Amino acid sequence: MAPPPTSTISPIIITLVLKILMLVLLLASLVVLATDTATLSLAFYTTFVESKIHFDDVYTYRYVLASIIMGLVYSVLQTALSLYHIANGKRLIIGDGAFLVDFYGDKVISYVLATSSAAGFGATKDLNALADGTNVDDLDDYFDKAYASASLLLFAFICAAILSVFSSYALPKMVNSSNTQNPT
Repeated sequence: MAPPPTSTISPIIITLVLKILMLVLLLASLVVLATDTATLSLAFYTTFVESKIHFDDVYTYRYVLASIIMGLVYSVLQTALSLYHIANGKRLIIGDGAFLVDFYGDKVISYVLATSSAAGFGATKDLNALADGTNVDDLDDYFDKAYASASLLLFAFICAAILSVFSSYALPKMVNSSNTQNPT
């Protein structure tokens, strides 16, 4: 009797799915953050003042935006390279360079996404507490969108962290295969 067939998913497909998922999460986080605005109404004695607040009025959210853009650029590049690898059966970058770009790029991007997600959560919590202390109730939607953007960014970081682990496992294999091809 023949053994039952095993269905294994190629690691290349798994990394491609993770890269696409990270790209989608980063795009969603960008859209949520970029549309985060609120109108603040303040009353000074008999005068009412309305002010429009945008996400970029908070410096921390600017850092979050910058990290999302960095993550998007890296994710688009990595997804394109993975699609090329799947379509042609070989890597676009020949030699050890592709493995090193994956290894170091995944590490850097995952750290950037993690720090910006944490910064987004921290700034939103502090600003929300400040708004609650001053009895400003018009900013609940503003803070909810900021939390949503930081949450999506956190999930994108998890994808990047998993990709970082995969690239860490691929690096020793690359070194071992180059040692067997070029014995010294």
